[in-house]
Amino acid sequence: MIIPAIVWPVLLAITVVIQLFYYLYFFRRLAFYKTPAKTSSQEYPVSVIVCARDEAHNLVKNLPGILVQDYKTTHEVIVVNDNSTDDSKFLLDEFHKSFKNLNHLRLTQEAKLIPGKKFPLSMGIKTAKYEVVLLTDADCVPASEFWIQRMQAGFSNTVDIVLGYGAYYKRPGLLNKIIRFETFHSALQYFSYALAGSTYMGVGRNLSYKKDLFFRNKGFSSMNQIPSGDDDLFINMVAKKGNAAIVIEPDAHTLSEPEKSWNSWLSQKYRHYTTAKFYKPKHKFLLGLYSFTHIASYVMLAAAIIFYSWWIALSIFAVKLLVQSIIWYKSMKKLNEADLWPLFIFFDIWMFFYYLLFVPALWKKPAKTWN
Repeated sequence: MIIPAIVWPVLLAITVVIQLFYYLYFFRRLAFYKTPAKTSSQEYPVSVIVCARDEAHNLVKNLPGILVQDYKTTHEVIVVNDNSTDDSKFLLDEFHKSFKNLNHLRLTQEAKLIPGKKFPLSMGIKTAKYEVVLLTDADCVPASEFWIQRMQAGFSNTVDIVLGYGAYYKRPGLLNKIIRFETFHSALQYFSYALAGSTYMGVGRNLSYKKDLFFRNKGFSSMNQIPSGDDDLFINMVAKKGNAAIVIEPDAHTLSEPEKSWNSWLSQKYRHYTTAKFYKPKHKFLLGLYSFTHIASYVMLAAAIIFYSWWIALSIFAVKLLVQSIIWYKSMKKLNEADLWPLFIFFDIWMFFYYLLFVPALWKKPAKTWN
């Protein structure tokens, strides 16, 4: 059967229209987001929780940035020392001499049948004195001394979840730019979906929610068998329309050192993508359709150029690129990633290969460790 040549530009136009729907309905919300003006000022007592296993090298670098936060209201820092065999215990004991609000919770037994980070994090939340818990990782440091202040400001009587941005340090090299772009692109999606009232994930490097929300939903009990997902799957389960807010100011970010080799980064991303299969059906559909139409738009572009008309094909595709470039530029500026924008075309092409590369992870069995 011979396919009429006109089919290819028509299919290209369909994929472009679907892509434009995502950019103009979802992603524009982050691009043009303005922090809402607060009618009343309230500061919440906060429990910052960090889970660490053999992370003494990271704690000595990053924990001071958490301990010296400029936050006058009552707060505590809980480090859950999860069966560490390094010098974490002695290091935390030394920190406690200078910072009395540091609570060292030491776990000395493994939780059977609960792989991953969920048990130590659950113990940290259970130990927390205050209703608002603010989570980060041992390899993260707040971007400023106002991190706690900015993140807790996202809460209100109706908001139970605050999503923050976990950025990576800017370093030389292509891998660094790709890691930071992938982090930006993920944030573009989960921030925009949250603003649209369809929150589907958060990142444990910078995430806050209320203890009551955690215990009302029986914590991680429904997903204990899954090693990862203590951040994205939990938020996917408990988020409802109107109960989540975002905080994107640069001084509310956290910063982490990115992976330094392609293999370690690919392994990390594979591990993260193995949880996506457990998202709610509507989120899997929306995320899957976006990825599929991005891939399909390039396939249809090539087919339309070869079998129909190169200038018509490029004209249709150019509409997508124009809208996309504007949304990316404004969103990157908001997340302090604007230096990535000059590589806009490269990253759009990279995403074609990125999606193809990580599709197998959706069927891969999750790893059994979290660190």
